[in-house]
Amino acid sequence: APQRPAARARTEADLVNRACEPMLPLIDRDAIPELRRGEKGGSAKLMAGTSGPDMLELWQWIMHPGEQFVSAGHPADTCELLFVNQGTLTLTVNGRRFIIREGCSAVARTDMPHAYVNDTNEVLEFTMTVNEKSR
Repeated sequence: APQRPAARARTEADLVNRACEPMLPLIDRDAIPELRRGEKGGSAKLMAGTSGPDMLELWQWIMHPGEQFVSAGHPADTCELLFVNQGTLTLTVNGRRFIIREGCSAVARTDMPHAYVNDTNEVLEFTMTVNEKSR
């Protein structure tokens, strides 16, 4: 997930924010935005999200072999939950490298530089939540 400028009036989560009405809003597949496109055909879709001071997002990533996404970091105390549906994710956080294999999960503090990398020869698919907390 990208770093968000503090002055931005709308967040990406506003595109699919269904936090208030109705009580159980459904988001049709055609309304789910693809917000990242990898140089080899991968994608990142923001499946659902909330806005406001404590933002929560649900992402679905597909990364083709050799693709990567680099982030300078999110606001303080941001946490991400990751689950690898298919393939192997190499996650680098503040210079430390972690390998997350298919069927495995991780919890990462991402208020520092981090990157998602597919350095295998197989397609990578992972699900991620991002929780940015207010100060």
